[in-house]
Amino acid sequence: MNDIPANDDTNDLREATAEAAPEVAEADRHAELEAKLADAQAEVLYARADLQNVRRRAEKEVADARAYAATAFSRDILSVADNLSRALSAIPDDLRGDDRLKGLITGLEATGRELESVFGRHGITKLVSVGEPLDPNKHQAMFEVPSADAKPGTVVQEIQTGYMIRDRLLRPALVGVAKAPEGGA
Repeated sequence: MNDIPANDDTNDLREATAEAAPEVAEADRHAELEAKLADAQAEVLYARADLQNVRRRAEKEVADARAYAATAFSRDILSVADNLSRALSAIPDDLRGDDRLKGLITGLEATGRELESVFGRHGITKLVSVGEPLDPNKHQAMFEVPSADAKPGTVVQEIQTGYMIRDRLLRPALVGVAKAPEGGA
């Protein structure tokens, strides 16, 4: 094959390289396997973390679905509560004392209390608006009223009651807001 004669130094070098090559190849293979193992372990950790995040998100979505499932129905029933409240407030005091209407009025008042009780059991609460500063997250300002008594930006009149369902706004309160009187300070 090779016609050039090899000297003794070249043969010694070849023998030393041949003897060391299996160890070098074995060390390289070992390092490669360790790197692959570390990559696989990292991927497993990322997959576990991702799975845990998906599980937490799903649990939160299920809890939110349970807590807020009745939101649309609740919004619809608020108009019934409004009408009942308006009906009760429209009854004059002289008719409240009439024996013929006493049962009807008592029944309407009991219905109103029961409706408020049901709202409470389902986490639906009325917003307190009058006297509070205007909060665009809870109130919808319909008009401004010049007022020397109230600080500008304060709710002075409530046209329609607002409601929360747990920690979310169900319906904003429709309100009138104080403004500085004209020509005043």
